[in-house]
Amino acid sequence: MGMFWLLAFVLSQTIPTQAAVTVGGGVGINIGNAGGGVWIGGGINNNNNNPTPSSSPVSKLSSAYTALQAWKSAITDDPLGILKTWVGSDVCAYKGVFCAGSQGAMAPFVAGIDLNHANLRGMLVKELSLLSDISILHLNSNRFSGTVPESFKDITSLQELDLSNNHFSGPFPTVVLYIPSLVYLDLRFNSFSGPIPDELFDKRLDAVFLNNNQFEGELPQNLGNSPASVINLANNKLSGNIPASFGLASSKLKEILLLNNQLTGCIPEGVGLFSEMQVFDVSRNSLIGHLPDTISCLSDIEVLNLAHNKLSGVLPDLVCSLRSLMNLTVAYNFFSGFSQECSKLFFRNSGFDFSLNCIPGRDMQRPEPQCSVIPGGGLSCLRIPSAQPLVCGALLGNLAVNVSSTSP
Repeated sequence: MGMFWLLAFVLSQTIPTQAAVTVGGGVGINIGNAGGGVWIGGGINNNNNNPTPSSSPVSKLSSAYTALQAWKSAITDDPLGILKTWVGSDVCAYKGVFCAGSQGAMAPFVAGIDLNHANLRGMLVKELSLLSDISILHLNSNRFSGTVPESFKDITSLQELDLSNNHFSGPFPTVVLYIPSLVYLDLRFNSFSGPIPDELFDKRLDAVFLNNNQFEGELPQNLGNSPASVINLANNKLSGNIPASFGLASSKLKEILLLNNQLTGCIPEGVGLFSEMQVFDVSRNSLIGHLPDTISCLSDIEVLNLAHNKLSGVLPDLVCSLRSLMNLTVAYNFFSGFSQECSKLFFRNSGFDFSLNCIPGRDMQRPEPQCSVIPGGGLSCLRIPSAQPLVCGALLGNLAVNVSSTSP
């Protein structure tokens, strides 16, 4: 994210088809038939071929000027001199500020801010809500601190909010739940703490990045409800079980990363319902029990990382025969064996790490005393009761009945 092509794409949704968009005051990106000229990040294009109307509303840019100057006063360090360009009323000439608007059709307005890697130190200010037409706010890799102002709920056009790799702290900024157009949320590499609200996974987001914070508490029970294609909750202090209903909402999830938390219990059977899943990483937790057979339904899975848990049993053929699998890591568990199909992974040029388990006759396994008592050996994981071979297409109905029958 943060690429200029993405910014231009978002802006194209608001610019009439006869506008030509130029990024950074020099590189042209044509949208539709070239006609009226629009400058993004380099001021409004006022050349002789595209004369400016004699009168044009300036209220949007006036509000933007108020917002950006208020924010500038809250930034205490600017080692790269970015804000030296934030002088005067022409906010479209400010470095990192991108404007849009077709001459003669609509007034110019601030449509995006990209200050990634600017190394700015300061805080966000409530006046930024005056930028009501902004679609993108990218601030990763700076030194902003504090939290997200409540007024951000008024930025009704905001689609992408990237605050990653800063010094933000405090509880989850619930105001982001009320930004109506938001589809991309990136809060990773900060110091946010406390629980993750359930409402986050009912919001229509496409990407959720909360990794590398200090979030704690149990995973919300509606985790699988999210329509997001990517969810990254890695490197926090989350605890409890992966919800038994995980996967029952027929989500289009492609990547989920829960590694390096404090999760316990079993891997739920619902995982197999994510037919488009490509990355499933639950390594470095305390998960126990046998793998559910439903993992064999992850036909698109490429990376399956189960390392550094307390999983046991035999790694089945069904898992190792997944056609798209490129990397299978089960190291540092208590598996007692794997099938012939798993051995073929070596010859398929796939990554397969089974070290430090309890597999007889294999090198680099746990010492025998560690394998005498299997963690969670008496645990009964919720599994589909069936004497017949697993049929992935029949999973949803069986799982829904099984989960509901065990619910209180």
